[in-house]
Amino acid sequence: MCAKPISNRLRQLRKELGLTQEMMSKTLGIGKSALSMIETGRAELTERNRQALGHAYGVNPGWLETGRGPMFSDPWREKKDSATETEWQGEPAARLPLYRLAHGERLSSLFAEPELFTPEGHICMPVLPACDGAIRVPGDSMYPLLNPGDIVFYRQVREIAEAAFWGETYLLSIEIDGEEFPTIRYAERAENPGFIRLTSENPRHPAQEIDRKRIRALAFVRASLKIHLPK
Repeated sequence: MCAKPISNRLRQLRKELGLTQEMMSKTLGIGKSALSMIETGRAELTERNRQALGHAYGVNPGWLETGRGPMFSDPWREKKDSATETEWQGEPAARLPLYRLAHGERLSSLFAEPELFTPEGHICMPVLPACDGAIRVPGDSMYPLLNPGDIVFYRQVREIAEAAFWGETYLLSIEIDGEEFPTIRYAERAENPGFIRLTSENPRHPAQEIDRKRIRALAFVRASLKIHLPK
């Protein structure tokens, strides 16, 4: 089969999902220029790329190859603009937007104005506690429990000063020298009043106590999803 029809369908898929080339290329683990070459028929879509599309977006491999059948294999997959409640196999399921922070994008901005951010897609997850969205894991602070690119489902904490941190896992953004750094950490009681103690699964990230005032965004991690892509 010639590469041209597949390239057209790949471009159609990306637009259907509302993704930029940069966003999709990160999911596929290739450069933006490489994705551009595939979409214009100058390079072929590899088997690994096809499997990644299936894992990340639920793409129907038959549609990708031939253009026949539905675009998505997932029985719940629809294009909608906001999170909704639905059912899957008889269970209540939350349909949540999935985000990935690009370089320079702030978690606090996502929480304050989510409508300005384009999600990679949406995830329908049955029997999930109340969540505001899902996001790709930033950094490796929870490795090997969570890898960069895995997914966590979060519930935003709006009153940071009043939050009861102890014993929970949080998605948070910390201000350091005017910049924000998103991370996932365990939170424990600190010795200093007004501080919290952040710990990690990764031994390369030592425990640290930080002033609550440096926290610019905060959310409970309600659930996580490991992503296993074939090598």
